[in-house]
Amino acid sequence: MINLNSKLARLAAAATVSAIAIAGAASTTLAQEVTLRMHQFLPAQANVPKNVLTPWADKVEAESGGRIKIERYPAMQLGGKPPELIDQVVDGVVDIVWTVAGYSPGRFPRAEVFELPFTMTDAGTMSRAYWTLAEETMMDTEFAPFKPLGLWVHGPGVIHSSKPITALSDLNGVKLRAPTRVTNKLFSNLGATPIGMPVPAIPEALSKGVVDATVIPWEVVGALKVNELVKNHTEFPGNALYTTTFLFAMNKDRYESLPDDLKAVIDNNSGVEFSAFAGKQMQADDAGPRAAAVEMGNNIIELTPEQAEEWQAAAQGSIDEWFAEMDAKGIDGKALKARADELMAN
Repeated sequence: MINLNSKLARLAAAATVSAIAIAGAASTTLAQEVTLRMHQFLPAQANVPKNVLTPWADKVEAESGGRIKIERYPAMQLGGKPPELIDQVVDGVVDIVWTVAGYSPGRFPRAEVFELPFTMTDAGTMSRAYWTLAEETMMDTEFAPFKPLGLWVHGPGVIHSSKPITALSDLNGVKLRAPTRVTNKLFSNLGATPIGMPVPAIPEALSKGVVDATVIPWEVVGALKVNELVKNHTEFPGNALYTTTFLFAMNKDRYESLPDDLKAVIDNNSGVEFSAFAGKQMQADDAGPRAAAVEMGNNIIELTPEQAEEWQAAAQGSIDEWFAEMDAKGIDGKALKARADELMAN
């Protein structure tokens, strides 16, 4: 005869196990891993992916307790061209992108204030100002279609050329790759023939003679092997000739779909401090490729303050043109520039 109490005990135990399994499944569902796809245009070994984007992704994964997984896709592995990155994140094709604001000419007019010639002295300071000014003027305007995670600029822009460039007259007839609408207009006004193209296209363009020169910061020179393709590098003292603004952005709907604690992980690793870190890191990464170019015996042309004055005077026309363009858009460009300068001074 079966002991009724024993049978009831076994049934109760089975029910308990079943309840635990159901609870466990529910818990697993609630704590389900979130996978975010991060897309950008440089190879994984380049400085920004290696020293900014990967540490950011690693930190987010760790602080989420493993609930967030970030898949990293360098060098446009998910398809498309670099100028399409911002629409990929807006449309939800990918979850996170890092891109150049100027790859979409005219789309982010207020951000262009940081690209005006001879404005930048330090990338960390300017990146902090960029985020702050964006909070004041851009988050509800041009940046409204996505969630900014970081906004920064690179270190001092340098001219890398097949022939030495010292005086403005040396630019005449030079086919020069420039990164953004603002820098293209600047070099056109200075006498060069600017040719716009994304960063990854530079090595082929130089090797095939499509361009004679390019302007990029030192930090990306090594990854692109520019110091092997051209032997002259022109640097400016004091305020940089130019810089470029970047966007590190997340799809808004994807962010809003996260539970509050995971939103907090994203937020805690984004914003003004991360932006300042990214800009500072990019400028710090200038040192290695510059040292490599020196070791190769390349010609580092360091302009004197007196030589740079000629360039600064000639660049003023480009700044005035930008003010007029902003006025036409209903944006007070002079006030924006004054505020940017104020933020960088503090």
